[in-house]
Amino acid sequence: MEVKIGVLHTPREITLESSQTPAEVEKLVATALQSVDGQLALSDERGRRVIVPANLVAYVEIAQADSRRVGFVAG
Repeated sequence: MEVKIGVLHTPREITLESSQTPAEVEKLVATALQSVDGQLALSDERGRRVIVPANLVAYVEIAQADSRRVGFVAG
């Protein structure tokens, strides 16, 4: 699953591929946002961790990962 995190005052978003379910990610986000000094910590499929201070999270988008297409598509 693909997770995108928008960070305040930053033009780019953080994107990672997670093996967690949408419900698990949503619960982690909700827990992190409950505290003023909380942190949103997620792991990607390769074991790397992303930690963002909860007070800087602008939005979190949770979506199914797109299958990557290779080559040209006629249309």
